Amino acid sequence: MAHPPGGNPAGKDGRAAIDTGTRPKAIRLSLLTRWSALVGTLLTVGILIALALDHYFPDRPWLVLSVCLLCVVPLSVITIRSQLKPIISLYRALAGTVTSYRDGDFSFSLHWPQGDELRELVDAHNALGEVLREQRLNLVQRELLLDTMVQNTPVAMLLVADAGAIVYANVAARHMLHGGRKLEGHRLDALLERSAVPLREAVARGGDGLFTTGEGDSEEVFHLARRRFNLNGRRHELLLLRQLTLELRRQEVQTWKKVIRVISHELNNSLAPLASLAHSGAELVRRGQTERLPQILATIEERTRHLEGFILGYARFAKLPAPRRQPHPWPGFVARLAEQVPFRVVGTLPAEAAAFDAAQLEQALLNLLKNAHESGSPPEAVALDIRHVQDTVRIEVRDRGPGMSDTVLANALVPFYSTKRSGTGLGLALAREIAEAHGGRITLANRDGGGLAVTLLLPASLPDAA
Repeated sequence: MAHPPGGNPAGKDGRAAIDTGTRPKAIRLSLLTRWSALVGTLLTVGILIALALDHYFPDRPWLVLSVCLLCVVPLSVITIRSQLKPIISLYRALAGTVTSYRDGDFSFSLHWPQGDELRELVDAHNALGEVLREQRLNLVQRELLLDTMVQNTPVAMLLVADAGAIVYANVAARHMLHGGRKLEGHRLDALLERSAVPLREAVARGGDGLFTTGEGDSEEVFHLARRRFNLNGRRHELLLLRQLTLELRRQEVQTWKKVIRVISHELNNSLAPLASLAHSGAELVRRGQTERLPQILATIEERTRHLEGFILGYARFAKLPAPRRQPHPWPGFVARLAEQVPFRVVGTLPAEAAAFDAAQLEQALLNLLKNAHESGSPPEAVALDIRHVQDTVRIEVRDRGPGMSDTVLANALVPFYSTKRSGTGLGLALAREIAEAHGGRITLANRDGGGLAVTLLLPASLPDAA
């Protein structure tokens, strides 16, 4: 039999045992040579016995044959059994170690004392076991390292089978969805029923995207990423939930610093020429040369209006007034919107009116629709979908552009963040402010097949409505 490394070697019968690493050097004799010599020896012994008996009993051939058989046959059986016994033991040991390898136990090795072909087989078998042991050890170490990294990452990770059962979850996911308790074996849809509504909607929507939970100081922004793949012949989905609140706040600080620098630069560029022109005008008046005053005053007026427009553009975002929510029917509102930017209406507009500030919502949707056209989407693929879902209005602007990368998705709602050379970075941020001022929220998600879907979720009725 085979033994684990460190066990006792074979006994005197020569049965297969472990490889201790200190084998005596044996003369190499092939199995064919050894068995040929054994058979030849047995035949020679039989012939010698027959000749000796024939010498003493020449007239009794039957007695010679009987005695010869009685001597040679048992001797042959005993000799052959003694030679086959260690070989059979080796075969059994090989079968046992192969079974152990199949069960994942690679701690066995074999020893064969003879220097024949079986020694080569045993050496190859032991070398295979050593390779498997090293590979198993490296794999276990990598698994431990990977599991430690996954369990300690702040990103919540869920591996969900195609049937909806959770097969793996890290510490962050357990704390986010189940109070730190084990998630494996639970169904994802059952857990989402007890989770925040924005998370449930983000998972149901499909694809990557941003969603916000909480309000005011407790507001938290998350990024949901999901990937589908086959594991052990079955379809699985990996969900990654990353909290972006702190990153967004840091980004907002950096963005506001950038805005202050931009405003300071613009003010200096405008005020310096204005001061110079005013000084020149005063000097011309003192000299009585008033013929150039109209030109100077016109230049001052132009620069002043430019500066006023610049400041008002930023002030409009910073000082968004409280929305004046009034009931508005959708057909008239959408018709006014279509006069300013082209789009396709998906389905049928809701028959019931909704309460919103028409001017603010129109501004938000104009920004979203213009962004959809500027994304590179075919014009006919830019669509507006408006639906009433219970007490909520779901307004979705869709396009078939390239969508957004994870980095852009994480920063798209930050004020003044823009990937366009001439963009102000206010379109999505203003839409977010308008949605939140109405008591709603905004979500962004890449669409299957390419493109982006920006969704405004607004309350359908006035706060004091029944």
